[in-house]
Amino acid sequence: MSMRDTFARNLRRLRNDRGLSQEELADLADLDRTYISALERSIYAVSIDTFEKLAKALKADPLEFLAGPRRQKA
Repeated sequence: MSMRDTFARNLRRLRNDRGLSQEELADLADLDRTYISALERSIYAVSIDTFEKLAKALKADPLEFLAGPRRQKA
């Protein structure tokens, strides 16, 4: 899985975990909703400035966006 795909998957997960719609996240991060959608679909690569806006809006550690898949405990 590419880093872009990992970022996209984690962005969607973090947004959903916080109960936010794409529109709500876009408002919090001062971004366009369609851009959030494109990031979540791996259409665009995120810039470092946008990465920072999203981390702040989601109150997330930036490393959470780059973490690999969660593993189930046996």
